[in-house]
Amino acid sequence: MGSIISLLLFVGFFYLMMKYGCGAHARGGACGHGGHHQHKAGEQPRGENKAYLKAVTRDPVCGMDIETGRAFQSVDYGPKTYYFCSKDCVRKFNERPEYFAEIERMERRSIA
Repeated sequence: MGSIISLLLFVGFFYLMMKYGCGAHARGGACGHGGHHQHKAGEQPRGENKAYLKAVTRDPVCGMDIETGRAFQSVDYGPKTYYFCSKDCVRKFNERPEYFAEIERMERRSIA
């Protein structure tokens, strides 16, 4: 009986994480990413011409790689332009731009 309850609790927790937590991003949910069509690195989208050239950057809020030409919106903050995949990410950035700008500066230092 105890193992059944444990299993049900685990399945319930897993469902909630996939629906509202980290798994929502993996399935294209959460921050409004469901409408985006992501392609693997170097893969050309079907139906588009061969002159397809894309500049890819990372959304500073959710970390999603996005093409600058297809970004939902961009915001100039300091010396840099930030690109966003959704309205929700723009809103979160505008609430605390210094926080997200500092996170990105720290990430660039750790990569270099």
